[in-house]
Amino acid sequence: MRDVFISETSALLDDDPRLALVLADISAGEGRFQQAAADHPDRVINVGIREQLMVGVAGGLALSGLRPVVHSYAPFLVERAFEQVKLDLGHQGAGAILASVGASYDWAEGGYTHFSPRDVALLDSIPGWTVHVPGHPAEVAAPLRAAAAGDHAEYLRLSLRRNAEAHATSDGRLAVLRRGSDATVVAVGPMLDNTLAAVADLDVTVAYASTVRPFDTRTLRDLGNDTIVLVEPYLAGTSDWLINRDLSDRPHRLLSLGVARTDLHRFGTADDHDHWHGLDSEGIRASVEKFLGR
Repeated sequence: MRDVFISETSALLDDDPRLALVLADISAGEGRFQQAAADHPDRVINVGIREQLMVGVAGGLALSGLRPVVHSYAPFLVERAFEQVKLDLGHQGAGAILASVGASYDWAEGGYTHFSPRDVALLDSIPGWTVHVPGHPAEVAAPLRAAAAGDHAEYLRLSLRRNAEAHATSDGRLAVLRRGSDATVVAVGPMLDNTLAAVADLDVTVAYASTVRPFDTRTLRDLGNDTIVLVEPYLAGTSDWLINRDLSDRPHRLLSLGVARTDLHRFGTADDHDHWHGLDSEGIRASVEKFLGR
Protein backbone atom coordinates (compact mmCIF):
# COMPACT_ATOMS: atom_id res chain seq x y z
CA MET A 1 0.00 0.00 0.00
CA ARG A 2 2.80 2.40 0.89
CA ASP A 3 4.52 1.79 -2.44
CA VAL A 4 1.30 2.58 -4.31
CA PHE A 5 0.82 5.71 -2.23
CA ILE A 6 4.34 6.94 -2.98
CA SER A 7 4.04 6.22 -6.69
CA GLU A 8 0.61 7.85 -7.02
CA THR A 9 1.52 10.88 -4.94
CA SER A 10 4.68 11.42 -6.99
CA ALA A 11 2.63 11.28 -10.19
CA LEU A 12 0.06 13.68 -8.76
CA LEU A 13 2.82 16.13 -7.87
CA ASP A 14 3.91 16.01 -11.51
CA ASP A 15 0.38 16.56 -12.81
CA ASP A 16 -1.18 18.97 -10.33
CA PRO A 17 0.62 22.21 -9.39
CA ARG A 18 -1.82 22.66 -6.51
CA LEU A 19 -0.61 19.53 -4.69
CA ALA A 20 2.03 19.73 -1.95
CA LEU A 21 3.60 17.02 0.18
CA VAL A 22 4.67 17.57 3.79
CA LEU A 23 6.91 15.01 5.52
CA ALA A 24 8.61 14.61 8.89
CA ASP A 25 11.56 12.49 7.71
CA ILE A 26 9.43 9.34 7.31
CA SER A 27 9.59 8.28 3.61
CA ALA A 28 11.72 11.31 2.76
CA GLY A 29 14.80 9.21 2.09
CA GLU A 30 15.58 5.66 1.07
CA GLY A 31 14.63 6.54 -2.50
CA ARG A 32 10.97 6.95 -1.60
CA PHE A 33 10.18 10.62 -2.24
CA GLN A 34 13.70 11.69 -3.16
CA GLN A 35 12.95 12.17 -6.85
CA ALA A 36 9.71 14.00 -6.12
CA ALA A 37 11.60 16.36 -3.80
CA ALA A 38 14.21 16.99 -6.47
CA ASP A 39 11.56 17.64 -9.11
CA HIS A 40 9.33 19.83 -6.92
CA PRO A 41 11.48 21.42 -4.21
CA ASP A 42 8.89 24.13 -3.61
CA ARG A 43 6.06 21.64 -3.00
CA VAL A 44 7.80 18.75 -1.20
CA ILE A 45 8.63 19.94 2.29
CA ASN A 46 10.46 17.85 4.89
CA VAL A 47 10.30 19.53 8.30
CA GLY A 48 12.42 16.92 10.04
CA ILE A 49 11.25 15.02 13.11
CA ARG A 50 8.67 17.66 14.00
CA GLU A 51 5.26 16.11 13.45
CA GLN A 52 3.29 18.95 15.05
CA LEU A 53 5.03 21.41 12.75
CA MET A 54 4.32 19.12 9.79
CA VAL A 55 0.55 19.40 10.36
CA GLY A 56 0.79 23.12 11.10
CA VAL A 57 2.63 23.70 7.82
CA ALA A 58 -0.04 21.69 6.03
CA GLY A 59 -2.71 23.93 7.53
CA GLY A 60 -0.91 27.01 6.26
CA LEU A 61 -0.48 25.52 2.79
CA ALA A 62 -4.18 24.66 2.65
CA LEU A 63 -5.18 28.18 3.68
CA SER A 64 -2.92 29.56 0.95
CA GLY A 65 -4.75 27.54 -1.72
CA LEU A 66 -2.60 24.44 -2.01
CA ARG A 67 -3.76 20.86 -1.42
CA PRO A 68 -1.38 19.29 1.14
CA VAL A 69 -0.73 15.60 1.57
CA VAL A 70 0.73 14.88 5.00
CA HIS A 71 2.48 11.57 5.62
CA SER A 72 3.98 9.70 8.56
CA TYR A 73 3.36 6.76 10.88
CA ALA A 74 -0.16 6.84 12.29
CA PRO A 75 0.79 7.55 15.94
CA PHE A 76 2.98 10.48 14.89
CA LEU A 77 0.53 11.87 12.34
CA VAL A 78 -2.73 11.64 14.32
CA GLU A 79 -1.92 11.13 18.01
CA ARG A 80 1.26 13.17 18.49
CA ALA A 81 0.02 16.01 16.30
CA PHE A 82 -3.64 15.87 17.32
CA GLU A 83 -3.72 19.41 18.71
CA GLN A 84 -2.58 20.69 15.31
CA VAL A 85 -5.06 18.43 13.50
CA LYS A 86 -7.78 19.87 15.73
CA LEU A 87 -6.73 23.53 15.47
CA ASP A 88 -4.72 24.09 12.29
CA LEU A 89 -6.93 21.89 10.13
CA GLY A 90 -10.28 21.31 11.83
CA HIS A 91 -10.90 24.67 13.52
CA GLN A 92 -9.54 26.62 10.53
CA GLY A 93 -11.64 24.63 8.08
CA ALA A 94 -8.44 23.76 6.20
CA GLY A 95 -8.66 20.57 4.17
CA ALA A 96 -5.70 18.21 3.94
CA ILE A 97 -5.01 14.58 3.14
CA LEU A 98 -3.45 12.71 6.03
CA ALA A 99 -1.88 9.45 4.83
CA SER A 100 -0.53 7.17 7.53
CA VAL A 101 1.41 3.95 7.62
CA GLY A 102 1.78 1.50 10.47
CA ALA A 103 -1.95 1.04 11.14
CA SER A 104 -2.61 -0.27 14.67
CA TYR A 105 0.52 -2.41 15.14
CA ASP A 106 1.93 -3.31 11.72
CA TRP A 107 5.50 -2.67 12.81
CA ALA A 108 5.10 -4.41 16.16
CA GLU A 109 8.88 -4.62 16.49
CA GLY A 110 8.89 -0.83 16.93
CA GLY A 111 7.09 -1.14 20.25
CA TYR A 112 4.22 0.80 21.74
CA THR A 113 5.41 4.14 20.36
CA HIS A 114 4.49 2.85 16.90
CA PHE A 115 1.03 1.54 17.83
CA SER A 116 -2.04 3.58 16.88
CA PRO A 117 -5.36 1.79 17.30
CA ARG A 118 -7.01 5.05 18.46
CA ASP A 119 -6.48 7.13 15.31
CA VAL A 120 -9.94 6.80 13.74
CA ALA A 121 -11.64 7.34 17.10
CA LEU A 122 -9.66 10.56 17.56
CA LEU A 123 -10.61 11.86 14.12
CA ASP A 124 -14.25 11.09 14.94
CA SER A 125 -14.05 13.89 17.51
CA ILE A 126 -13.52 16.45 14.72
CA PRO A 127 -16.45 16.91 12.31
CA GLY A 128 -16.15 16.31 8.60
CA TRP A 129 -13.37 13.79 8.11
CA THR A 130 -13.59 11.19 5.37
CA VAL A 131 -11.70 8.04 6.35
CA HIS A 132 -10.45 5.31 4.01
CA VAL A 133 -9.10 1.99 5.31
CA PRO A 134 -7.97 0.04 2.24
CA GLY A 135 -7.50 -3.69 2.57
CA HIS A 136 -5.46 -4.20 -0.60
CA PRO A 137 -2.87 -2.14 -2.51
CA ALA A 138 -5.27 -1.86 -5.45
CA GLU A 139 -7.66 0.06 -3.19
CA VAL A 140 -5.24 2.94 -2.54
CA ALA A 141 -5.02 4.90 -5.79
CA ALA A 142 -8.70 5.72 -6.36
CA PRO A 143 -9.45 7.37 -2.99
CA LEU A 144 -6.09 9.16 -3.04
CA ARG A 145 -6.71 10.65 -6.48
CA ALA A 146 -10.28 11.60 -5.59
CA ALA A 147 -9.06 13.25 -2.39
CA ALA A 148 -6.34 15.15 -4.25
CA ALA A 149 -8.96 16.62 -6.57
CA GLY A 150 -11.08 17.85 -3.66
CA ASP A 151 -10.69 20.20 -0.73
CA HIS A 152 -12.03 18.25 2.23
CA ALA A 153 -10.30 16.63 5.19
CA GLU A 154 -9.42 13.04 4.29
CA TYR A 155 -7.55 10.30 6.11
CA LEU A 156 -5.97 7.39 4.25
CA ARG A 157 -4.99 4.62 6.68
CA LEU A 158 -2.40 2.41 4.99
CA SER A 159 -1.35 -0.98 6.29
CA LEU A 160 1.20 -3.71 5.71
CA ARG A 161 -1.65 -6.19 6.20
CA ARG A 162 -3.62 -7.04 3.09
CA ASN A 163 -6.45 -9.20 1.84
CA ALA A 164 -5.90 -11.64 -1.01
CA GLU A 165 -8.20 -9.64 -3.32
CA ALA A 166 -9.46 -6.08 -3.69
CA HIS A 167 -13.17 -5.53 -3.06
CA ALA A 168 -13.58 -1.78 -2.56
CA THR A 169 -16.54 -0.16 -4.30
CA SER A 170 -16.08 2.96 -6.40
CA ASP A 171 -18.63 4.95 -4.39
CA GLY A 172 -17.46 4.01 -0.90
CA ARG A 173 -20.48 1.85 -0.14
CA LEU A 174 -20.32 -1.57 1.44
CA ALA A 175 -19.45 -4.44 -0.88
CA VAL A 176 -21.79 -7.35 -0.14
CA LEU A 177 -19.76 -10.50 -0.74
CA ARG A 178 -22.27 -13.16 0.31
CA ARG A 179 -25.68 -13.40 1.94
CA GLY A 180 -26.96 -15.36 4.91
CA SER A 181 -29.75 -15.20 7.47
CA ASP A 182 -28.23 -15.44 10.97
CA ALA A 183 -26.30 -12.16 11.05
CA THR A 184 -24.60 -9.50 8.97
CA VAL A 185 -20.83 -9.44 9.46
CA VAL A 186 -19.02 -6.30 8.29
CA ALA A 187 -15.23 -6.51 7.92
CA VAL A 188 -13.20 -3.32 7.60
CA GLY A 189 -10.09 -3.08 5.45
CA PRO A 190 -7.44 -5.74 6.12
CA MET A 191 -9.73 -7.63 8.52
CA LEU A 192 -11.64 -9.21 5.64
CA ASP A 193 -9.63 -12.38 5.00
CA ASN A 194 -9.53 -13.36 8.68
CA THR A 195 -13.26 -12.69 8.89
CA LEU A 196 -14.07 -14.75 5.80
CA ALA A 197 -12.08 -17.66 7.19
CA ALA A 198 -13.81 -17.33 10.55
CA VAL A 199 -17.38 -17.47 9.17
CA ALA A 200 -16.77 -19.70 6.15
CA ASP A 201 -19.40 -22.27 7.12
CA LEU A 202 -21.83 -19.98 8.96
CA ASP A 203 -25.12 -18.76 7.51
CA VAL A 204 -24.24 -15.07 7.62
CA THR A 205 -24.08 -12.13 5.25
CA VAL A 206 -20.56 -10.76 4.80
CA ALA A 207 -20.01 -7.15 3.74
CA TYR A 208 -16.75 -5.28 3.27
CA ALA A 209 -15.95 -1.64 4.04
CA SER A 210 -12.88 0.25 2.88
CA THR A 211 -14.43 3.69 3.40
CA VAL A 212 -15.64 4.01 7.00
CA ARG A 213 -16.37 7.72 7.28
CA PRO A 214 -18.99 8.22 6.20
CA PHE A 215 -20.07 4.71 7.16
CA ASP A 216 -22.53 3.12 4.75
CA THR A 217 -25.30 2.40 7.23
CA ARG A 218 -27.86 2.67 4.42
CA THR A 219 -26.68 -0.60 2.86
CA LEU A 220 -26.37 -2.11 6.34
CA ARG A 221 -30.00 -1.20 6.96
CA ASP A 222 -31.11 -2.50 3.56
CA LEU A 223 -29.53 -5.89 4.27
CA GLY A 224 -32.33 -6.30 6.79
CA ASN A 225 -30.56 -8.23 9.52
CA ASP A 226 -30.73 -6.81 13.03
CA THR A 227 -27.90 -9.01 14.35
CA ILE A 228 -24.67 -7.28 13.33
CA VAL A 229 -21.00 -8.08 13.84
CA LEU A 230 -18.43 -5.41 13.05
CA VAL A 231 -14.75 -6.34 12.73
CA GLU A 232 -12.44 -3.30 12.66
CA PRO A 233 -8.61 -3.18 12.55
CA TYR A 234 -8.46 -0.42 15.18
CA LEU A 235 -9.98 0.22 18.60
CA ALA A 236 -12.95 -2.04 19.29
CA GLY A 237 -16.21 -0.10 19.25
CA THR A 238 -14.89 2.81 17.19
CA SER A 239 -17.92 2.79 14.88
CA ASP A 240 -20.55 1.78 17.44
CA TRP A 241 -21.92 5.30 17.74
CA LEU A 242 -22.59 5.57 14.01
CA ILE A 243 -24.36 2.24 13.68
CA ASN A 244 -26.39 2.70 16.85
CA ARG A 245 -27.35 6.23 15.83
CA ASP A 246 -28.48 5.29 12.33
CA LEU A 247 -30.31 2.13 13.46
CA SER A 248 -31.81 3.71 16.57
CA ASP A 249 -35.33 3.40 15.17
CA ARG A 250 -35.28 -0.40 15.22
CA PRO A 251 -34.12 -3.08 17.65
CA HIS A 252 -30.69 -4.48 16.80
CA ARG A 253 -27.82 -6.36 18.40
CA LEU A 254 -24.25 -5.26 17.72
CA LEU A 255 -20.99 -7.06 18.46
CA SER A 256 -17.92 -4.90 17.87
CA LEU A 257 -14.58 -6.61 17.48
CA GLY A 258 -11.29 -4.77 17.23
CA VAL A 259 -8.15 -3.91 19.16
CA ALA A 260 -8.80 -4.25 22.89
CA ARG A 261 -8.77 -1.16 25.10
CA THR A 262 -6.41 -2.76 27.58
CA ASP A 263 -2.65 -2.18 27.33
CA LEU A 264 -1.32 -5.70 26.93
CA HIS A 265 2.35 -4.92 27.64
CA ARG A 266 3.15 -7.73 25.21
CA PHE A 267 5.22 -7.48 22.07
CA GLY A 268 5.55 -9.83 19.14
CA THR A 269 4.64 -9.86 15.48
CA ALA A 270 1.53 -8.26 14.00
CA ASP A 271 0.04 -11.76 13.74
CA ASP A 272 0.71 -12.24 17.47
CA HIS A 273 -1.21 -9.06 18.20
CA ASP A 274 -4.10 -10.20 16.03
CA HIS A 275 -4.20 -13.37 18.13
CA TRP A 276 -4.00 -11.56 21.47
CA HIS A 277 -6.80 -9.19 20.47
CA GLY A 278 -8.99 -11.99 19.11
CA LEU A 279 -8.66 -10.73 15.55
CA ASP A 280 -7.20 -13.84 13.97
CA SER A 281 -9.68 -16.19 12.33
CA GLU A 282 -9.94 -18.40 15.44
CA GLY A 283 -10.63 -15.46 17.71
CA ILE A 284 -13.23 -13.94 15.41
CA ARG A 285 -14.89 -17.34 15.06
CA ALA A 286 -15.11 -17.81 18.82
CA SER A 287 -16.59 -14.35 19.35
CA VAL A 288 -19.16 -14.75 16.58
CA GLU A 289 -20.25 -18.19 17.77
CA LYS A 290 -20.69 -16.92 21.34
CA PHE A 291 -22.68 -13.90 20.09
CA LEU A 292 -24.96 -16.14 18.04
CA GLY A 293 -25.44 -18.49 20.98
CA ARG A 294 -23.60 -21.42 19.47
